[in-house]
Amino acid sequence: MSVSRPNIVLLMTDQHRQGYSRAAGFPLDTMPFLDAFAGTGARLPNAYTTAPVCVPARTSLLSGRWPSAHRVRQNHANGQVTRGADLLDVLRSADYALHFAGKPHMYRTASDFDTYAGPYWHESGPDDIGQNADFSAWLRSIDHGPALEPTPFPLECQFPYRIVNDAVAAVDGRNPFFLWVSLPEPHNPYQVPEPYFSLFAEDELPPRVDPVDKGDAAQWLRDLVEHKRPGFDLLWRRYRANYCGMLRLIDDQMRRLVEALGTDNTIFFFVSDHGDYVGDYGLQRKGAGLPEALVRIPFFAVGPGIVAAERSEFVSLADLLPTICELVDEPIPDGVQGRGLAPLLRGAEFPPAEFDSIYVEGGFGGLPYTADERPPLHFDYATRTYDELNSMTQSGTTRMVRMADWKLIYDVLGRGELYDLRADPAELHNRWDDPAAAQPRAMLTERLLRWCLRVSDDLPRTPQYVPKQDPHNWYAPYQ
Repeated sequence: MSVSRPNIVLLMTDQHRQGYSRAAGFPLDTMPFLDAFAGTGARLPNAYTTAPVCVPARTSLLSGRWPSAHRVRQNHANGQVTRGADLLDVLRSADYALHFAGKPHMYRTASDFDTYAGPYWHESGPDDIGQNADFSAWLRSIDHGPALEPTPFPLECQFPYRIVNDAVAAVDGRNPFFLWVSLPEPHNPYQVPEPYFSLFAEDELPPRVDPVDKGDAAQWLRDLVEHKRPGFDLLWRRYRANYCGMLRLIDDQMRRLVEALGTDNTIFFFVSDHGDYVGDYGLQRKGAGLPEALVRIPFFAVGPGIVAAERSEFVSLADLLPTICELVDEPIPDGVQGRGLAPLLRGAEFPPAEFDSIYVEGGFGGLPYTADERPPLHFDYATRTYDELNSMTQSGTTRMVRMADWKLIYDVLGRGELYDLRADPAELHNRWDDPAAAQPRAMLTERLLRWCLRVSDDLPRTPQYVPKQDPHNWYAPYQ
């Protein structure tokens, strides 16, 4: 047992699309501090969520399992998790103090932590009195749409500012500690005060992927938003400008947090649960399909023993738990499907074939609804805020695999999509039926089958059989 375990700080955003910073090639400097901070550690630009939905993704973070195994495929299935020991169990057994501040959207509750500052949601916080209450009322008044004017409340009302205050206050000197800072932003409602509102002008924004036919689910989502907010897509530039302003606001608060905590014997992880269309395809938020805009997430690690490098390997949000297990010298629990990344982060030897592909799941189950059907929605969107994760756009079951520059998507009805992301990064040209793409189609179909077998659930365990498991939870090398 290690006598000096590192502190672990998990910085998490919500609906934060990978690639929207200058270090990732974005033309606007949205997150200068986090870009520089990430540059001192391991940057993982090919990181993916397990599913582009909040609760399923966060359940994967905690349990190290894909949704088909942990059984939480919808935000409304929060309490139905199937798991073994999770991240909090591991750290509690290692005598870590456990702190949480921010948006939960998970199966764990306040009683599972030593300190808990929350819940913060997208339109309310736990300390909504006085000016904070007025701020939350104003957030509800803009109804998740982009604010067309600067937020008429000071920075101190913004949730990232308040959450950072809570997080700094929680760390009381007891070591080792685990601190999970979970920001509700840059999720909608898309709003920021000055100077952030004017920081990125609408005419400075890079071009988007124009509205295109991306299938029934995307069309239903577009129609749903249009019903609620006629002409919504006319405001796409303001929406994107606000989104970038929110990123800079987050960046400033992350700087404040890191400076307050210090970096001595502390490992920082930065992740998000999933991405955001940010106006691409004429869509907002999330809710249809598995495009790169929704499934790729920011992910980096900084701290003692972690080598500064940009890695090209494909990694998952499910890899976080086994990685932390390795870094705090604890065994990976039964039922975990993610892979330990510690050798990769430390610059040690690892089998490259283990990280040459990645897998994502989608869908609430059953058969996919079609665009002419009107199944019940989670909310009555005529009178309340609509839920973009409605029963049409998330119906059915879909699986995705990415390998090198190729991406394959396959659904329960046998419909396939195949994209060459080097030539077609916006995923506009489906090459599933292209004879010239037969070889990558076959290769990715075989790899998808391997992944589907890999995430078959090993739980429950019995005394009569102990599955063979690599210490890092690796399956490679395979030929």
